[in-house]
Amino acid sequence: MTAQEALAKAVAILKDARIEGAARDARRLLAHALDIDPARVTLVLPDPMGVAQAEAFARLIAERSRRVPVSHLTGRRAFYGRNFEVGSDVLDPRPETEVLVAEALKRPFLRVLDLGTGSGCIVLTLLAEAGVEAFGIGTDLSPHALAIAGRNAAAVGVADRVQFHQGDWFAALPEGADFDLIVSNPPYISADEMPGLAPEVRDFEPRMALTDEGDGLGAYRAITKGAGGHLVRGGRLMVEIGPTQGAAVADMMEKAGFAQVTVTADLDGRDRVVSGEKPRN
Repeated sequence: MTAQEALAKAVAILKDARIEGAARDARRLLAHALDIDPARVTLVLPDPMGVAQAEAFARLIAERSRRVPVSHLTGRRAFYGRNFEVGSDVLDPRPETEVLVAEALKRPFLRVLDLGTGSGCIVLTLLAEAGVEAFGIGTDLSPHALAIAGRNAAAVGVADRVQFHQGDWFAALPEGADFDLIVSNPPYISADEMPGLAPEVRDFEPRMALTDEGDGLGAYRAITKGAGGHLVRGGRLMVEIGPTQGAAVADMMEKAGFAQVTVTADLDGRDRVVSGEKPRN
């Protein structure tokens, strides 16, 4: 069987399973099975596949047809121009989160805290983009997530400028730690919304990274309440939000004493990031 024939069969299987983007996913998984860059798939389509490669590809397609995310099958996800290790223990990095990173990079910082760091993609990207003087800390409840974040730090080349601590939000921090930037992409999906999520998200991503098991705003209440005590004057708090939460989270920041509170939209025009600044006086 040639790679072209295997690909055509795989696309048909995924379409029958009602997988959106069946052709795209099949090509990505074919590249993974062949251990080549996805950009080279077209070049190898006329070539025959080895038995082991064909069997590996068939297994990947079978898993994808039952809605296992492509990133979990390949173990990688692209984010802000870099590839990060991912898996069932961390939230998949999403393009929308790049808005948070881009907003954070609009002003310089030296010490950054990432609450609920997961794969570490936010803090590690910020450190890689900011330069060698920047230092960061990532916190998370999950030791498995922190293990992945640590491996990603080494792969990105910033392991000497980041620390990871296990615990609940600010409780995980070393005593006296303060920052000029705090960022977070916390769980913001309400418990009522969980059944309506795509199976790839609902069934395969860590539930505690998705929902607070309440109204979806619990994490923001904790973060806005505690952030001021760990920010220097003029320091910034920036959080990713769900598209209907802008007004509520902005109101929380203002009531917590933050100034210059703004809501930034993503490329689709949906509210995505709420930012505030600790007053300078």
